[in-house]
Amino acid sequence: MRWALVKVALAVTVMVVVAFAVPLGLVIKEMARDRAVTNAERQAATIAPTLTITPEQHALEVAVQTTHAGTAGRMFVHVPADPDAGVPKAVDIGTPRAGRADHALVQRLFRTSTTKVTGGTALLQPTLLRNDKVAVVEVYVPNAEMSRGVTTAWLMLAGVGIALILGSVAVADRLGVRMVRSARRLSGAAEELGEGRLGVRVPEEGPKELQSAAVAFNAMADQVVQLLANERELAADLSHRLRTPLTVLRLNAASLGDGPAAEQTRAAVEQLEREVDIIIRTAREAKPQTTLVGPGAGCDASEVVRERMDFWSALAEDEGRKVRVAGVDRPVRIPVGRPELAAALDALLGNVFRHTPEGTAFSVDLHNGEDAVIVLVSDAGPGIADPAAALARGNSGSRDGSTGLGLDIVRRVAESTGGDVRIGSSVLGGTEVRIWIGLDTRAADPEERRRSGHRVPDRRRTLISAGRRGRGDI
Repeated sequence: MRWALVKVALAVTVMVVVAFAVPLGLVIKEMARDRAVTNAERQAATIAPTLTITPEQHALEVAVQTTHAGTAGRMFVHVPADPDAGVPKAVDIGTPRAGRADHALVQRLFRTSTTKVTGGTALLQPTLLRNDKVAVVEVYVPNAEMSRGVTTAWLMLAGVGIALILGSVAVADRLGVRMVRSARRLSGAAEELGEGRLGVRVPEEGPKELQSAAVAFNAMADQVVQLLANERELAADLSHRLRTPLTVLRLNAASLGDGPAAEQTRAAVEQLEREVDIIIRTAREAKPQTTLVGPGAGCDASEVVRERMDFWSALAEDEGRKVRVAGVDRPVRIPVGRPELAAALDALLGNVFRHTPEGTAFSVDLHNGEDAVIVLVSDAGPGIADPAAALARGNSGSRDGSTGLGLDIVRRVAESTGGDVRIGSSVLGGTEVRIWIGLDTRAADPEERRRSGHRVPDRRRTLISAGRRGRGDI
């Protein structure tokens, strides 16, 4: 992909350079020729006043020597014989380069012309004398004068063209490296996922197409992890259900008395119980590598909040709810995947719409600190009577349309970073749910935090206090 992009850029740039440089070079060459011819015409025109005044040879020689071409021996003046005007015979001053036929043609047509001669070009300019006689002034222009500055201009054009080609190749190579890096990272992540490392994630970087592919890959990896977790729980539940019939078999086997068949039956039942215990323990204790690692971990909390608020704001407008969003004007990176944070926000905002009357205002605030990020979702509804019970998994609080799992989703998202969830009263008069998301992922495991006696650091208390100022203590 990288070299293909470089080749395309090289081909396109070369075509553009050729399309513009070649015509421009020809124009420069033509301009140099026109400049030399114009200069020759100007020098030839300086002789015309002398020719119209007197055809005397000495005066013409003096006039010729006053010109640059005459001094360099590049000017020739031919005055035809005119006895009536005191010119008994033709006067020739200088050395002619053009042939007599060219001179005669100019005299006859009375038109300035140029003709190729040895080593350059001759300009023939006619001048009308007395008695309708026509004198001819010839100015010789060497090839060096005709192409003066052309080589330098062409070299400059070539240099600019080469610089453009090299620049386009360099830019294409950098773009190719960026694209290849993102593609290789995606390919490597797919290989790692295929080898069973389920925690691998891809940074959502690079071109838009590769960003979409990275988002799809991360969502797929999250789905794989969730499916495996569901399968393990299902296996554990199914295995646990076998314990009841196994208990009956064990009691029946104990009542069989003595004998080889009874002993074999009891041994088989005991072995089956051990196998079921092993299946349950393995299914529940086995934890795949699901910790997010590498540069692809986490997401921009501000972007996710803005995205979800764009979605919910439309419904809020329909229901006449006032909405306020704060703290999302700059990026805030958190070690939580985009799908998880979006699900947590949707759960909280969905509760606001389900459990508060239409027209109830709500707000979402994002506070960023050194070691933590706080997300506050507040509303002006009736509030929650028992916040502790609301956080219990599966407890709907006897509310219609509630399964009691929404806040559990939020809690698991916060605890995966070493944080927690608190429910209290907001300054709007209703409920305020505070999600504390830790930025130090070393304390992300709740069991590890309990074993190590993890406590809220001073910086966290400062951030919590900052989140409370002006909003009411929760």
